[in-house]
Amino acid sequence: MAKVEIYTKFMCPYCTRAKSLLAGKGVEFEEIDITMGGPKRQEMLARANGRSTVPQVFIDGTHVGGSDDLAALERAGKLDPMLAA
Repeated sequence: MAKVEIYTKFMCPYCTRAKSLLAGKGVEFEEIDITMGGPKRQEMLARANGRSTVPQVFIDGTHVGGSDDLAALERAGKLDPMLAA
């Protein structure tokens, strides 16, 4: 199973949606809470090419984007192969 990381903030509905999609597939993920900013937020900005919205999702170190991007991968049938790697 691929390593999945997701940067989130408290009370973010898009974060909840992305986490629900992953959990529904039985995917374990590392959640990195950046609600209070700090070095982890800076890390996310660097890894996500400056994208500052949450969530930001990474699969095996590859940036896949936010909640809408994750849902689009699922609709296109591309998410499962990425997760199986």
